[in-house]
Amino acid sequence: MTQATPQPAEALFLAQHFDSEAIIKRFNAAANWQERYREIMLLGKTLPPLDESLRTDMAKVEGCESNAWLYHTSIDNKHYYVADSDARIVKGLVALLLAVTHGQDSATIAALDINAYFDQLGLTGQLSPSRTNGLYALALAIKAAAK
Repeated sequence: MTQATPQPAEALFLAQHFDSEAIIKRFNAAANWQERYREIMLLGKTLPPLDESLRTDMAKVEGCESNAWLYHTSIDNKHYYVADSDARIVKGLVALLLAVTHGQDSATIAALDINAYFDQLGLTGQLSPSRTNGLYALALAIKAAAK
């Protein structure tokens, strides 16, 4: 008998709230990369840590240099995510992605232009190539889950 993959409780998906407009304002107000980096780290602290039982290979996002786990559920045609990473910067970047996808419908998520979003936040060109690749892997996983 195979064991079922653990899933976060629905309440965990619904407990998270993101104010994407406030996040964009905070990033636009940041004068330099160091301030934006600090904002990323602070944002990462808002994501609750995943229980160790949920840090499974089935939930791991491939393509990330650091470990990152992503769960998805759909409720009333809206998509909700729970995610975590063992790297603080990645956790903050995940939170930035969730800020514009969490609680959205499939069409909104499919239409999201990741490049334009990170340009708007002033992050384009600031991340290492490996971190950028991991970020795109996370974005693709979020979009794929919403299909």
